Amino acid sequence: MGRGLIRMIVRRQQLLKAARMHRDAQRAARRDDDNDPMANLSRLDPMAHGYRPMNLFTPDDETRIRDAITQAEQSTSGEIVAVVAARSDSYLHVPFLWAALAALLVPWPLIYLTWLPMQWVYLLQLAVFVALVVTLWRGDARMALVPASLKRANARRRAVEQFLAQNLHTTSGRTGVLIFISLAERHVEVLADRGIDEKVPAGTWQRIVDDLTAALSRGKAAEGFVAAITACGLHLAGHFPPGSGNTNELPNHLIVLE
Repeated sequence: MGRGLIRMIVRRQQLLKAARMHRDAQRAARRDDDNDPMANLSRLDPMAHGYRPMNLFTPDDETRIRDAITQAEQSTSGEIVAVVAARSDSYLHVPFLWAALAALLVPWPLIYLTWLPMQWVYLLQLAVFVALVVTLWRGDARMALVPASLKRANARRRAVEQFLAQNLHTTSGRTGVLIFISLAERHVEVLADRGIDEKVPAGTWQRIVDDLTAALSRGKAAEGFVAAITACGLHLAGHFPPGSGNTNELPNHLIVLE
């Protein structure tokens, strides 16, 4: 009993030391990111570093984006909406899921390789669960454990939700285009309504997505947005020139979702 308690205390101290070392390494990494003005898209993680869309774009950037939308829509009857979201899901279940899976594995080696009583095995299992939940609660650790396919699916779902929420599906001629960025998932999406999507060549929207993603990776978020808006405007103008009533049906400003 006494030896088992000593082993458990030693193990707990080792876990605490490892957690402190991990925390110190994360703080050092954050300091490096703060000193790098050209941080790429993988560092633009609002859940990891408290990075928010409102900090990604300056007021001048938002003005440039609004002016780009206004100018693009002067040459077409179509509508362009730009949306940037901090994240498409909170993923709050992820720490609990991984902690539970790890905690389920804890008793087996202890039961077969040690003489610890079951009470101590249970307490150690509970301690592992709590420690992992606390460790993985940070946004960067949480996002690192989410499968890429799930992040893509959530970002695309949020983009579709915004397409409907911003009433792009109600435009006359079905010519609405949404440019959507989800920072935590590092995902860019361009969604076009049926009217314009049927007329552009396959791969058109993906090329715009690739160019915007590359601009974000270079730290040129505003420039990338302006270029994407201009490209969408050119495709809209080629198929849907402005009509006599050419009313502005949707807002031109950058929509920020925290």
